[in-house]
This record gives sequence, C-alpha cells and structure tokens, in this order.
Amino acid sequence: MELRKLAEANPWWQTKKVPQNLRGRDRPKYRLLLKSITQKEVTIITGVRRSGKSTLMYQTIDNLLKEKTPPKQILFVNLEDPRLTNDTLDDIYEAYRSGINPDQKAHIFLDEIHRRENWEKWVKRHYDLGTDCKFTISGSCSYLLKKEYSTLLTGRNLTFEVFPLSFQEYLTFKGINLDAEALEKDILLEKQRHEIQKAMNEYMEEGGFPDAFFKEEDFKRLLLTQYFDDIIYKDIVDRHELNSRKTRDLALYLASNITSPLSLRNIRNTLGLSYESIKDYITYYAEAFLFFTVEHFSYSLKEQKTRPSKAYCIDNGLRNAVSFKFTKDDGKLAENLAYLHLRQNKDDIYYWKDKNEVDFITKNPDHTLTAINVTYTDEVDEREIKSLKEFKQKHKKTQELIIITKNTQKTQEEIKYIPLWKWLLE
Repeated sequence: MELRKLAEANPWWQTKKVPQNLRGRDRPKYRLLLKSITQKEVTIITGVRRSGKSTLMYQTIDNLLKEKTPPKQILFVNLEDPRLTNDTLDDIYEAYRSGINPDQKAHIFLDEIHRRENWEKWVKRHYDLGTDCKFTISGSCSYLLKKEYSTLLTGRNLTFEVFPLSFQEYLTFKGINLDAEALEKDILLEKQRHEIQKAMNEYMEEGGFPDAFFKEEDFKRLLLTQYFDDIIYKDIVDRHELNSRKTRDLALYLASNITSPLSLRNIRNTLGLSYESIKDYITYYAEAFLFFTVEHFSYSLKEQKTRPSKAYCIDNGLRNAVSFKFTKDDGKLAENLAYLHLRQNKDDIYYWKDKNEVDFITKNPDHTLTAINVTYTDEVDEREIKSLKEFKQKHKKTQELIIITKNTQKTQEEIKYIPLWKWLLE
C-alpha cells in the first residue's frame, strides 16, 4: 500500500503534536480509558457513532506525545477511510513497519475495527506472539465486538463504553463549574441554580452529542438527523442487509414512542413486519447503540418474557430531531434521560407493572432493589406514590423509593423526592 495514505492520518509524524481540532475537549469520566494505554491488554472502545470514541483515541495519542513517546511509534488508522478499502490489516501493518517504525514498540490505534473481517484473529495473533505493540481499537457495534472478542480475546482486553455527554459533562462544556460541597449540602447560590435549570432544559431537548453541542441552533437538527441516518444505513442496513425503508420506519416509530411498552401487534399492523422481523430489528438497533429495551421485573423468567418491553433512545437530541411529536413531552424526555443515567451506572434495569407502574427497578450489589418513578413535575400524581408503595409491599428486598421531580426535594413517607438535574449529577 502507499505509505502516504497512512501519513495523512498521522500528522504528528511531522508536527510532533495532535491538531487541536482532533484533540477536542477533555472528558474526565474517561480518565481510566486514557490510562489504559499503560496496560498490555487490548483497549477496546465501544459506543454509538459520533459519541467521541475517536476523540478519546486522539487524546490518548496526545498524552503519549506529552510523555515523550516518539511520534513515529504511534499509528492511527481510520478503517472507514475509503482510501483504505482494499488494504488488509496486514498490508497496513507491514507498510507501517517497513516504512516508519521497523523495530520499536508501536502504539496502534484502529478506529472502526469492525470494518475488517476477522480483525479479532489478527489482533490475537499479534498479542499472543508477543509483538511489541499496544492495540487500542474502537467499534460502533456492541454485538459484533462482543461476539468476536468474547471468545478470542478473553483475558486479553479492557473494554470501555462511550456515551454522548452526560449532564455533568454538558455543564462543563457550557463552562458551568459546580462546587461539589455546595451541591452535596444543597447550598448552591440562586444564580447558579437557575443556570443549571436552564442548562437542564436545553440538555433535555438538544441531547449530548459532542459535535452537535458546538453547532448553531439551525444546524443542530440537521446534524443529528444525519447521525440518525448514518447509524441506520451504515451500522444496521448495510451490515445486516435489511430493507432500508422498513428499518428507518421502525426506528422512527420507536423514537416517537420512547418510554412506552412496545406492542408488537401494533407495530406489525402499522409497518407490515412479522413478529420475528420486529424482534430482529430491535436487536440490531441495540447492537448499534441506537435504542435499548427494558424488560418487566419478575423473578419468573416466563413472566418477564411474556410482558412487553419498553424502548429508550441513546440521546434526546437525536430522538427529537427525527420523531413525530405533536405535543410537548417533557415527561418522556426526562424518563429517557433517567434511563441513560442508570444505563451508565447500573447493570440490571427493569420496569414493573401491576395495578400501577414503576418506571425503573434496579438491582443493587447487595441484591436489594431500588424503585424509581420519573414525573418531571412538582405536582406529583398520587398514582406515582401508590405504585412505589405497592412494589415495596410485594418485594421485601426493596431498599429505596425515589421520585424524580422537576425542582422538589424532600423525603416523605420513606420516599425521596429529587430534582432531575440534581439526581443526574450524583
């Protein structure tokens, strides 16, 4: 292969630094990911397209350069680059070794690794042979990565999942720096509280994709719609050879019905898809980190599987850019944000429904349960309270009851009322 194709993607070979436009903003929550460059295991970065995986790679490269790693010992390869379509991983590696770094340790960054078949065998071969390489790889498909590396790279990898900006990160990007002690003791100045609440309203509508954050209002929706289409066509349709119209139509249906139990019958009648096709499509959306589903809580697997699932979207802004909505739906958006917060911090998330419904049930490490309702109002409906009490009465392992509100904060009848903005900062 022509070496110049690699040189253009590795400007530090000449300039000895990472361009600022590639380095982006720091995201402290991924500090451990950046530190993993010191570990011999393969660093694997997964997450939805455009969530910042490549930027974190560039930040890792920037740190290496600051620590005096020779620039030519660092190779970055974007495997979605059309100029590399006909080049195998061996072609790329041999060109780099023969032309740039023949015998020194190499830090090799392979972006969008899933674009190459059998990548995991190639990485494993180099790892097991003791090749003097540290591999950091990324991909936008959870199932593809897990399926392949779970068998071949077991014990040889450190995996990190990257999300769009959390609310804490969103505030940092806006230049709103919180005093952790003031937040914990609930003594924030009124001015800062108003700043946070204003940012909360914006975050709820705009979401947290990093590049979209910096766009003018008129261009945010255009960019987010493009993200949506790229995920649909590049990460789902092309990969699974699906009908593009039906794939997009079902995704639009889910976007318009986030937080609601999914009726397979309604979807079938609306879109003309079979039950099996609907289930497959929903699995593909989850693989691409576009939509996630939450199942009904039950200790009976049979009951759990016979109840409908609820769908949530990876980002509020992405959802708002493409969904059909005719009324203001802050309640749905608040619940979606709550899910995303839980998704990043909890392994087991469910919902529960009997006479009343609880939005989220989470399992704690000590096997106790937490029940959470999201209202995003300060006039809490009595049914929100009843559902939590009903769940606790039926499940004695319930440790904590929470209602997520707009601004109300108190504890009453064993129920904690917490403003959404504050809960997202915990």
